[in-house]
Amino acid sequence: MNEPKSQTAQATQGSGLGTDNSTHSYIGPGSGFSVLFLLILFVAYWMYDQGRQAFEATDVAAVPAPSADLSGFDPALGYLPDDDMLGFVEIPAGEFLMGSNPAFDRQAYENERWSQSQRQGAVTLPTYYISRYEVTVAQYQAFLNSTGHSHVEQALTAPANHPITNITWTDALAYTRWLQAMLTENSATPAALRSVLDAGWLITLPSEAQWEKSARGSSGAIYPWGIRVREDAANFNADATSAVGSFRCTACQFGLSDMSGNVWEMTRSPLQPYPYSEDDDMEILGEDALFVMKGGSFSDSAANIRAAVRGGVDPGVRSETIGFRIALSNSNMQ
Repeated sequence: MNEPKSQTAQATQGSGLGTDNSTHSYIGPGSGFSVLFLLILFVAYWMYDQGRQAFEATDVAAVPAPSADLSGFDPALGYLPDDDMLGFVEIPAGEFLMGSNPAFDRQAYENERWSQSQRQGAVTLPTYYISRYEVTVAQYQAFLNSTGHSHVEQALTAPANHPITNITWTDALAYTRWLQAMLTENSATPAALRSVLDAGWLITLPSEAQWEKSARGSSGAIYPWGIRVREDAANFNADATSAVGSFRCTACQFGLSDMSGNVWEMTRSPLQPYPYSEDDDMEILGEDALFVMKGGSFSDSAANIRAAVRGGVDPGVRSETIGFRIALSNSNMQ
């Protein structure tokens, strides 16, 4: 079966990736990851400080505020969902199956295979949170208005409640740092979320494993809702994005929206062969790394909106089919 293709030359699927004979059943701490995490903390602090200073610069007006009536989203808090956790959904600690078994999923691609000797791998993650919806145009506009961050005109052409697109991986990471600073300093941040932030949790892009567990749950489902494709459950084989949350997924274990289709979602994980581990991420970051994107887009077929599909995006690429959602990770548990 052919690997899925992206509409952007640099945003390619990870075809032809090699595999090895090792297997992983637990994602645990390691020296390589410790160095990587210290580097991430340094970058996170720097970007936090930049975001804090930008948040204080209230006279910046990069783009107009959204004019649409966005019911259920709070304009005082960057148009995040109006609930106690501002749209963050808790994903409990535990194990899940990652990758694909062609015996059960005949659409599986080779780069979804765990190793030469194992088709899928069991991965254990600590508790984390992930956003119920993809980041919207309105939410990204709030970031632009606060910071004056550079953007292209195409990024703001979709309706305010559609996912933001035509932004780069580095743009997405900048948004997460600004959001951390804004919510930390905003007195309107709900107490439930504030307690998590005060405990040292970081807003960032999800890892590939976090994203995949959130999408398929502990059962290892092929699609977020089960084993068969459903046209009423996702925006795919279509011409454009839809408003976030348009396809409610009552059968999804964690109640998240648009984990299949709508837009590809960028993660913080560099694209490399399975078995999955964060311990060696530093090694590939020294190269011209691609970053994993998941979920497929409105323009993709049913095969490309499966939970295990692995796409790769260059950190400088912009595309109308690529966006992101955000996660909350406990820095003390890494």
